[in-house]
Amino acid sequence: MMNDTELASLRNRFKANAELLMQTTASLDEKEKNKDEKDFQPLPRINRHSVFWICASVIVTYYVDFFRNILENEEIKSWWFNVGLLLLGTCLSLAMFCIVYLEWYKGIQHYDQVYPAIPPITTAAFIAASCSFNFALWPVWSFFTPLILFTQFMGAVMLISLLG
Repeated sequence: MMNDTELASLRNRFKANAELLMQTTASLDEKEKNKDEKDFQPLPRINRHSVFWICASVIVTYYVDFFRNILENEEIKSWWFNVGLLLLGTCLSLAMFCIVYLEWYKGIQHYDQVYPAIPPITTAAFIAASCSFNFALWPVWSFFTPLILFTQFMGAVMLISLLG
């Protein structure tokens, strides 16, 4: 077995090697971080993906006569449609509260950490609103309803992303 001096010298040697390894790893991590920060460039607002969804939304709106059907069609289940409008209004109100009041007025960047209940409530309300709109508009467009509503949603999201 080893005596105390040999054990102490072995421990000091491992300690020195560990410190050297830690310094080398930390400096490599900092170099990689600096390189990544230099290479980071924000994506352009206008890209093919955004243009595709906006154009698809406009085309769908035109060819299915979206607004005229919403306003004049008697087959729409009005109760489900009104529930969908209420839930969509809830989503938009929460979004405006987060963006306008919390972020712009109060200066809170990470509002999901300050108000952790807002993202799940907004998500649940939006999912319920999309289901309600699908139920309400199913008699009008049948199995095309989810595709039409999804295209409209993606077009709206991409248009909003271009604005902000």
